[in-house]
Amino acid sequence: METKNTWKTYDDEQLKAVDAFADEYRSFLDEGKTERECVDLIVNMAEQQGYQELEKVMKEGASLKKGDKVYAVCMNKSVAMFRIGERPLAEGMNILGAHIDSPRLDIKQNPLYEDGGFAYLDTHYYGGVKKYQWVAIPLALHGVIVKKDGTTVEINIGENEDDPVFFISDLLIHLATEQLEKKASKVIEGEALDLIIGNRPFVFGKEQDGEEKEENAAEGKDDKKDAADAVKKGILNILKENYDVEEEDFLSAELEVVPAGKAREAGFDRSMILAYGQDDRVCAFTSLKAMLEVEDTDRTACCLLVDKEEIGSVGATGMQSRFFENVVAEVMNLTGEYSELNVRRCLSSSCMLSSDVSSAFDPAFAASFDKKNVAYLGGGMVLNKFTGARGKSGSNDANAEYLAYLRRIFAEGEVNFQTAELGRVDLGGGGTIAYILALYGMNVIDSGVAVLSMHAPWEATSKADVFEAKRGYEAFLRGVGF
Repeated sequence: METKNTWKTYDDEQLKAVDAFADEYRSFLDEGKTERECVDLIVNMAEQQGYQELEKVMKEGASLKKGDKVYAVCMNKSVAMFRIGERPLAEGMNILGAHIDSPRLDIKQNPLYEDGGFAYLDTHYYGGVKKYQWVAIPLALHGVIVKKDGTTVEINIGENEDDPVFFISDLLIHLATEQLEKKASKVIEGEALDLIIGNRPFVFGKEQDGEEKEENAAEGKDDKKDAADAVKKGILNILKENYDVEEEDFLSAELEVVPAGKAREAGFDRSMILAYGQDDRVCAFTSLKAMLEVEDTDRTACCLLVDKEEIGSVGATGMQSRFFENVVAEVMNLTGEYSELNVRRCLSSSCMLSSDVSSAFDPAFAASFDKKNVAYLGGGMVLNKFTGARGKSGSNDANAEYLAYLRRIFAEGEVNFQTAELGRVDLGGGGTIAYILALYGMNVIDSGVAVLSMHAPWEATSKADVFEAKRGYEAFLRGVGF
């Protein structure tokens, strides 16, 4: 079977809708480069559409009925949204689940040092990255610094045109003979991914007034000795003046290094989007929009956007935590259906689209793919019956009956979709959150958008595929269940 090109199916009105949706998506990517930023955006968008915070509803002693909309947040990094449907929750939900974390560099807890006239922040990479891709490009710093008194300082530096940016240096080609003989995994190693954040020394004595000089002399401070860390001291001085933080405050900070710059249209025809973090925020955004725009549904609709997928879905904000299960129990309690047995019935009777990206065919690396079973940019929404590695290790393998049900509802909704595997059989593979939800006994399949250059600092998607994913998710939420 040949994959149909979705662009060929659109009329002029649909083409305008594709571009408008892509513009909105690019804005989401620009404003949500971290999990915390994504959650803030998601909550704001949800509340504008009438969603209420679940905790507030619980405190007010209110109940939930058909059409009510609630959300719950976990540690500012994961969010679950529910729109109560016609049928009892014990009969199951239609769930869209995606992750909002992306590969990046994290700042360590004791990161600031000076060497060779440069001030650095020490980093630890997060998720699967090709480390050599992160050198010699402009980088931005996002996150929070929480001081001992509980004050939270939000950091977002490098995105505005008048902001400074940061970078990681690479060895000049003239001296790189030995470097170029290394394997790609060793060309740049993890401990070499330190962020250059300054080069100008703090000039001791010159910036000090008479009183300060006397105080330093009284305390036994030696200007010549302190000058050894003059660049570091200059950075600390900037941090104190601009953000009122001390070096010790790095201990309770969560700072992420991401590519600087806005999402861009790509190609003369503007058919693609080039941006950081599209794995998996392309599926998070399309799931969110489907959830916000879908009208009354037969079954309760749920949108689950979580953290930590890139490192195994671990931790309190990852899919392996009890957050989702606990929230479902609370929602069922407010609908008057709660019992341990009903929670289990709800989860096992639910249907889920594990909304995650798939690898797009790249002609430059054609040997890495099975051309008959690969996603193509412009081919529409992607269904991956299984992921995993080699012999399907670590995979959720959706059953044929569930696939037939999805084919039917996508046909009824005139959704363009394609099926794919993640690369050649013995080459590698990957995983998603699908297998974790499948542990409840629900029907789950991976679905999403094809991505070119996945996990690179800049990834590419097709506007048409992004649009079709949203349409597919809407059709799924309206479904009567399987």
